[in-house]
Amino acid sequence: SNGNLRGIDFSGANLDRANLSKANLIGANLSGADLSGANLRGADLRNADLRNAELRNADLRGAKLKRASLSTADLRDADLSDANMIRTNLTNAEMTGASLMGTNFAHANLEGVTLTGACYNSDTKWPEGFNPVEAGAIETED
Repeated sequence: SNGNLRGIDFSGANLDRANLSKANLIGANLSGADLSGANLRGADLRNADLRNAELRNADLRGAKLKRASLSTADLRDADLSDANMIRTNLTNAEMTGASLMGTNFAHANLEGVTLTGACYNSDTKWPEGFNPVEAGAIETED
């Protein structure tokens, strides 16, 4: 789609399975939105508000989520491979079964995050001092 939806208010919207690949969603308000199964591949979600958003099975491969807020978001089984999660707030996010291959979590807030069964590889970057295995994640080689 790669439409410009910068700063738009989609709070609480039903965007279930929407195709937002490469969309410009910088600073968008998507708090509480239903984005389950949505295609957000390569989307620009920097500084976006995704608190309490429903992102189960969403495709976020290569998405830019720098400084976005995903606290208490549901990211179960989401694909976050190669996503930029630098300084992203993921407090209490639910990431069971998520794919985190090559995801960059540098300086992200992962306090209270659930990573049970989430897969990552040697290219995944974690915040300093964070132990993904303790949080339930599994290291795999691609």
